Amino acid sequence: MTNWLPDLSAGSGPLYQRLADSIESDIDKGVIGAGAKLPPQRDLAYDIGATVGTVGRAYQLLRERGLVNGEVGRGTYVLAQQSEGTKPDFLEPGQQGTRFVDAPRGKLRFDSTAAPDVGQGAIIADVLSRTAQDHPHEISSYTRDFPDRWFEAGSHWLARNSFRPAPDAIVPTLGTHAAVMAAIAAITTPGDTIAFEHLTYSQISRSAGLIGRRTALVTSDNEGVDPDDFERVCAQKHPKMMFLMPTAQNPTLVTMPAARREAIARVARQYNVILIEDDLYGHLTDDKEPLLAEYAPERTIVAGGLSKSVAAGVRGGWLACPAAYRHRIRVAHKMMTGGLPFLLAEVGARLVLSGQAHEIRERSIAEIGGRIAIVRETLAGFDFRAHDRVPFVWLTLPEPWLSGTFKNACLENGVLLDDEDEFKAGRSEQVFHGVRFGVSQPGQRKDLADGIAVIRRLLDEGRAGYDSFS
Repeated sequence: MTNWLPDLSAGSGPLYQRLADSIESDIDKGVIGAGAKLPPQRDLAYDIGATVGTVGRAYQLLRERGLVNGEVGRGTYVLAQQSEGTKPDFLEPGQQGTRFVDAPRGKLRFDSTAAPDVGQGAIIADVLSRTAQDHPHEISSYTRDFPDRWFEAGSHWLARNSFRPAPDAIVPTLGTHAAVMAAIAAITTPGDTIAFEHLTYSQISRSAGLIGRRTALVTSDNEGVDPDDFERVCAQKHPKMMFLMPTAQNPTLVTMPAARREAIARVARQYNVILIEDDLYGHLTDDKEPLLAEYAPERTIVAGGLSKSVAAGVRGGWLACPAAYRHRIRVAHKMMTGGLPFLLAEVGARLVLSGQAHEIRERSIAEIGGRIAIVRETLAGFDFRAHDRVPFVWLTLPEPWLSGTFKNACLENGVLLDDEDEFKAGRSEQVFHGVRFGVSQPGQRKDLADGIAVIRRLLDEGRAGYDSFS
């Protein structure tokens, strides 16, 4: 490019961020066209009186926003932006994930971690029947008033270890996913950045992207989120919020030690970041570590529900939040979901307050333990992480397997599981060579054993035992 300089007079924040914002603005306006080569970093640094490192960070930020690409020796080029009229009528890969919209028939479903079938259908049928008899008018109408028992149920269900949220801190929701998205919609605005781990429950990051939020990635290790990298991201990208799963993280099963949680809370407080703590798997584990909410109660929102331990179809969920956010989140949840159905909310509350949800959870834990035992025996000698009370396994693939290739090999052999790309919250250069498979959805343990045997055979045979000619 010639005769172009960015306008750095507007905006606020670090110089590299203002530079990236200015370039993005000129791309949007058509001042810099698709395919244009941005000035070499050294030249632009000289022209604007900045360091080469500042320009390099700005260009990296533009790459993360999907606006440019570049290679060493070639330079940095503006990517083509599709017009509204030429956009396809399906979601971009980064938004739709790697799963089938409609799961193929005849496959063993190892791509779900919903609660196993332990006979809860009969219990729920009875609760449904009694609810319909007791509240015919409420079922026939919209839910306008939330009875106190719905808040009490959430207070009871989310309580773990020393964390005891008060009923007036609870928001009943249509499942945990809806709870988290309501919090994001209520507290952040389009253009705000939300921090995620490179691997996580990525449907939250995709959903956040659909409503205009940006993603920043934070590295993790065998103890969870790296506090130093979290601080770096806070200093450079100024996230408004972070989503994380400190206990039995999905998909890696890492559980943060107390010192790591305390460090994350300290960084969040320093940079004024709201924390969303997804504790969906917390009650399945015997984890005794304090929740993040105990270290930073003024800025932590805890979400949980019934899907992994009782019944996913009930869609029971709650979140506990600081008082300042409760009303906004309730309104946002209604706007985004259309409102909470009385029937489902009442059934979820009755299951919890009667103790039946706890009984079903204990039966689920026992069933999961029996299934994980099959995995441990069948895959002995391979590198995987499992927890006897959590319904999924994180398998690190041996050479020369690639995650996507192994997923395809399993699919062709009748097993549907998830590769690592399904869990990437954004465009990540990190490669983990892992797959996650659930153990709770095959109807019988024999079905599970058959599927694990397929996985074992493919691991034993290596790539020589698989090829795709389609």
